[in-house]
Amino acid sequence: MARSTNALLSRVVAAALVAAGAAAFAGSASAADEVNIYSYRQAHLIQPLLAKFTEATGIKTNVVYAKKGMLERLKAEGKNTPADVVLTTDISRLAEMVDAGMLQGVSSDKINSLVPAHLRDPKGRWIALTKRARVVYASKDRVKAGELARYEDLSDAKWKGRICTRSGRHVYTIGLISSMVAEHGAEWTEKWLAGLKANLARKPQGNDRAQVKAVSEGVCDLALGNTYYMGKMLAKPEQKVWADSVNIVFPNQGDRGAHINISGGGVTKHAKRKAEAVKLLEFLADTTAQGVYAAQNYEYPVHTGVKADPIVAGFGSFKEDKLDIEKLAMHRVTAAKLVDKVGFDN
Repeated sequence: MARSTNALLSRVVAAALVAAGAAAFAGSASAADEVNIYSYRQAHLIQPLLAKFTEATGIKTNVVYAKKGMLERLKAEGKNTPADVVLTTDISRLAEMVDAGMLQGVSSDKINSLVPAHLRDPKGRWIALTKRARVVYASKDRVKAGELARYEDLSDAKWKGRICTRSGRHVYTIGLISSMVAEHGAEWTEKWLAGLKANLARKPQGNDRAQVKAVSEGVCDLALGNTYYMGKMLAKPEQKVWADSVNIVFPNQGDRGAHINISGGGVTKHAKRKAEAVKLLEFLADTTAQGVYAAQNYEYPVHTGVKADPIVAGFGSFKEDKLDIEKLAMHRVTAAKLVDKVGFDN
């Protein structure tokens, strides 16, 4: 019943997006000096970048923003889609589009020089545009420095009733579990995930900031979250008290490094303006846009020549896992099955 309801909701959302897009892209289908974008990234993050892109290239941008339903929409539109570029918030969403045949490979020496190989698809179907680390937020009062060192430690019985996290089905959680499958295999990861579930202080719920809030209120002592949420909390007076209650722990600094996920983009299979689409991705991966990305959402640039925002730099330097992001995508189905198998969200 739940699955049929979700499927119906996806179709409704896709239909709504089609209607919205028809209005947004009206009259632009054949314009060579324009590029059409479907974006999961929010307007306040993307618009400053797109304005700079238009200023630099003369290419106008048209955007439809969405929280869900992008893949369903691309499937429904098929060859008639007006979209040339998709911008998403996680590797899982890019991988779903690749699996559905909705993205095409592109060749760009510029992109290859700007984006490290482990942060782009070997066939050119997507590239990373920003990075974020999945870290542990630890109570300053109740967790000693160095008491937790690795993701693997989260299943240790010493943390029973002391951990908060969002849904196991969320793409951010799936990404972390996928990295564990890549490192240890599915059988080991199942046991680890069951141990993590046994240590939860409450049923998985809410977003990443809600987990840190729970730590500040004493509901739990550890929380899983993306690094950029710390910047967001520090920027809001009512949430700063949550941020001030925790330390950021970058796990696995003695071995593979902290798990990294991405936001990214790709060129749609049926793009009418492929050249303009590639120019946009090249621009977003280059110095100017990477600097804006870094400042706007407290994320880490993929361009090695661009420094992180001072607030982000204040989180501390750390060793990041250099696992090919493609491998995260490869293991996401297994990760989702393990979440269901251990009843993580129950």
